[in-house]
Amino acid sequence: MLQLFGKVKELRLWLQRFQSVIPERIMRPDDANIVGNVHGGTILKMIEEAGGIISTRHCNTQSGDRCVAALARVERTDFLHPMLIGEVAHVSAELTYTSRHSVEVQVNVMAENILTGSKKVTNKATLWYVPFSLQNVDKIIEVPQIEYASPEQEEEGKKRYEAQKMERLETKERNGEAIIPVISPEEYTVGFSQSSLIHLVGPSDCTLHGFVHGGVTMKLMDEVAGIVAARHCKTNIVTASVDAINFHRKIKKGCVVTVSGRMTFTSNKSMEIEVFVDADPLVETAKGKYRAVSAFFTYISLDKDGKPLPVPTLKLETQEEKKRFEEGKVRYLQTKAKRQAEQERQQ
Repeated sequence: MLQLFGKVKELRLWLQRFQSVIPERIMRPDDANIVGNVHGGTILKMIEEAGGIISTRHCNTQSGDRCVAALARVERTDFLHPMLIGEVAHVSAELTYTSRHSVEVQVNVMAENILTGSKKVTNKATLWYVPFSLQNVDKIIEVPQIEYASPEQEEEGKKRYEAQKMERLETKERNGEAIIPVISPEEYTVGFSQSSLIHLVGPSDCTLHGFVHGGVTMKLMDEVAGIVAARHCKTNIVTASVDAINFHRKIKKGCVVTVSGRMTFTSNKSMEIEVFVDADPLVETAKGKYRAVSAFFTYISLDKDGKPLPVPTLKLETQEEKKRFEEGKVRYLQTKAKRQAEQERQQ
């Protein structure tokens, strides 16, 4: 009996280390848009909180410097089903791979209707974290390695790690681009819907290090992307997916962040919006303004019954806009092909 109790205790400790569940939370009106759909940014913030908890907990299981795990990248995230006001969000996280200096976390979000008891998976996301020392914010801590069920599982994780590393490097090449205001833009053009939001980073936005939580940044990005989509369609819009979000540099408390979004591509029923986050230190002005985060958001237009509506075609005025449109079309077709392949595998 004592031996069995010991095994159960050991299993419980293992689950606490490699799996995490954040407290359930009921969705309220201030979490949602005017028709009751919970904002994508609210869900992304919950996802990041769960990932941050489990990765920070894991990285502090060893002796040495205490640390906090900072979000480095979010892989493509699809919004499978809408979450509504009154539903309860269940968010769970699991460690799936560790490299020497990074942690991969898989997060699942489920919405529960507490009146009927029905549940649905709304989101599945993969996030990458890097642990930084509390004593020296520029020091990256070595990550304790997890145990894998098989060598194949470890090899698959390594492939994902190398792939995201390459994609992050490619994204940095776009970081010199800026979104320029347009005077008296024509309707349905890029300039007509492009939008910006300015936010002063305060203590409540930050980690123990004094740097902005990744979830706070993603919520601001989703708000701007939503404004761009709504201006273009003039209808109810919802987040359909978020392409990889790359966190290039940390944003410190006291910075002014400018979150800017522009339409890059439209299909018949979806819109792709590119979002940049630029940080401007108010105190350490010598450092200058810098690009901190970048990503692509995809939105769909809905009627009053929640049915998809056709999206107005984006009017292209410059060669750069045409180039970005073609690049967006490639991403759209690649995503569509992957989704169809996945559906065929499940049949």
